[in-house]
Amino acid sequence: MSRHHLDGPLYYDALGPAGAPPMLFIHPNPMDGSSWIYQMAHFSTWFRCLAVDLPGYGRSPRSVPGLTMEDLADACWDVLDRESTEPAVLVGCSIGSHIAQFMYHRRPDGTRAIVLCGAGWRPTKTFPARRIAEYRAYGLGYRYDYTLQDFAPAFRDEPIARWFAQLFVERNATSDLDSIIRTFEAVEPPDPDWLQHDLRAPVLILSGSEDPTGAAAPALQARLPDARLVVLEGAGHACYIEQPGRFDAEMSEFLRARGAVG
Repeated sequence: MSRHHLDGPLYYDALGPAGAPPMLFIHPNPMDGSSWIYQMAHFSTWFRCLAVDLPGYGRSPRSVPGLTMEDLADACWDVLDRESTEPAVLVGCSIGSHIAQFMYHRRPDGTRAIVLCGAGWRPTKTFPARRIAEYRAYGLGYRYDYTLQDFAPAFRDEPIARWFAQLFVERNATSDLDSIIRTFEAVEPPDPDWLQHDLRAPVLILSGSEDPTGAAAPALQARLPDARLVVLEGAGHACYIEQPGRFDAEMSEFLRARGAVG
């Protein structure tokens, strides 16, 4: 019988000292946990850094029909439970940012702080239906072009952008299209009011100025009780890949101000 509508536990990479405070990274579509390579290398100085693959993304198991955001949140907490009992810093991009918010509500006392990027609030979500249609039309190979769409136009032609896109599609042979589609189906319903209004952990929102989602970032900030918004000029949706130095500096300052990093 599946747990959390998954065929098994999520795959994750770990870096940093065992016993250090935990930090969990949750990737956007269409990427996987390896997209956090810069932050894993940097923050493992102070944290036990864990980067998950969401269901169907190459190294994680498939999902089954009925997958919900609560399932994804609980599966991510299962990863943390394998490594630590301490409160965690949750870091997410795009759908990862949604999962991080649901994770807080599953375990408020287990959440130390939250960092979101590629994130905004929209009362009606139109992107899931569009992405589902594109995946059904083009299959897993669509992940290459989709990855480049997550970057600012000026960054898309950089060799490193295409290196990342190729990295993700090289895992298509063990990925699962239906599971990826189910993540979009899970995130499609409107956010319940409590998702942001009752989220009491400190939140940092990092938004790329070239990210179409960025227009909805101020609305997200306004719905959260304790949130700071920083715009990274020239960056796109996956700003943590495009501008890791600036992203990490803002994240470090945010965590240091809360006594979470030395």
